[in-house]
Amino acid sequence: MIEIIPATDIIGGQCVRLTQGDYASRKTYYRDPLEAAFRFEEAGIRRLHMVDLDGAKASEPRNLAVLERIAARTSLEVQYGGGIKSREALHSVFDAGARRAICGSVAVRRPDLFAAWLAEFGPGRLILGADVRNGAVAIEGWLESSTLSAPELIGRFIPQGLTQVICTDISRDGMLCGPSAAFYADLQGRFPTVEITVSGGISSMSDIEELDRQGLRSVIVGKALYEGRITLKDLARCLPNA
Repeated sequence: MIEIIPATDIIGGQCVRLTQGDYASRKTYYRDPLEAAFRFEEAGIRRLHMVDLDGAKASEPRNLAVLERIAARTSLEVQYGGGIKSREALHSVFDAGARRAICGSVAVRRPDLFAAWLAEFGPGRLILGADVRNGAVAIEGWLESSTLSAPELIGRFIPQGLTQVICTDISRDGMLCGPSAAFYADLQGRFPTVEITVSGGISSMSDIEELDRQGLRSVIVGKALYEGRITLKDLARCLPNA
């Protein structure tokens, strides 16, 4: 069964959600993200997806205190992204308790550096963020577009042993309109040794079931979970041993 990974996007220490990456559209769901983390842990969730939206804008992590609290007080494996553009920033994220770090902009701007990190830290600890808008990978907190497609970016790092990619369809993010299942299935088929994590547009359990049928291995769920379209009972039902 496909693994469901709840999303916690952080601005000013609070758990929020955006629509299509627009910071002006933010809606706060938990003033203390630890409360959300406790609920996910109780439901049996293993992984938590955390994006430091302040960090993505500032080009350096800004909400490490939130990460530290969740890592220290829960058993969740946190994958953390947002503003990781230097080795010092990467170390700070791991030191704060992240199990994995998500890197997007640096992989586009400085592929040599990201390749070196894959070699140094191991592909099991690094996730490539390949977030797309109109077919092009977006960077700098989704505020800029690159000239690369998702397959082109992913293909750069296959020789270095890349094993994990999160691909967000920005046009669908927060829209509750359903994911581009065919796009993700094609991407997974092109890179069978890589876990392609789906992100963007999830609206119901039927969306997740379709992704599972298409052979995807993991999916990030945000607004649908916070708006009650997918419940904690649904999450518990989809656990490997449920």
